[in-house]
Amino acid sequence: MKVTKEKAAENRAALVQAAARLFRERGIDGVGVAEISKQAGLTHGALYAQFPSKEALAAEAFAAASQEGWEQVKADRDGRPATLTDFLDHYMSFEHRDNLATSCPMSASASEIGRQDKVVCERFTEGFEQTVALMESRLGASPAKTVNRQSALAMMAAMIGGVAAARAAVKADPKLSNEILRAVRRVIGELGGEKRLGGTARATRKRARGSPRGAARTALR
Repeated sequence: MKVTKEKAAENRAALVQAAARLFRERGIDGVGVAEISKQAGLTHGALYAQFPSKEALAAEAFAAASQEGWEQVKADRDGRPATLTDFLDHYMSFEHRDNLATSCPMSASASEIGRQDKVVCERFTEGFEQTVALMESRLGASPAKTVNRQSALAMMAAMIGGVAAARAAVKADPKLSNEILRAVRRVIGELGGEKRLGGTARATRKRARGSPRGAARTALR
């Protein structure tokens, strides 16, 4: 039976969604195409009718997860535009650490991306650069453009690494895991200008479920 264009698009979206969740939750190398197909409610053959390889699916799934996260970052918060502080708060939160399947694909997959095909690495790089560019544009005035660029690069790399380290430690030492999140959150906040705008040390200590408040307030638009 011939599949309509609408049904084919629906099948593709289901496969991408299933792959995006499973890859973040268990790793790209930890999930096979048969399991992805089953999760999407499709056959093995339906997957290969849409994608020439697992790598091609992984690339599209990574891009889709990045876009989903991007929309969440920019979404209004309680009727006001989201700020850089909101982004930092969410990224370094316990909730983000504990929910791999819906988390940022960069922090979920960073350690294995370098072992994947170039097309997957390209999607990671695109997501990383997009996020760094947004952060760079919200860091305020600096003597030279390269200063904000370097700060944004360092902040994003620290955030990805910090979340990955916190996840690695949480089962063995939850206290250390929480400490990692709080420490990285404080340092990137200072690098992003929070200290100049009033500091957040007290807020950092008070944060039990989420993250501290008080950094660069420019809307993420």
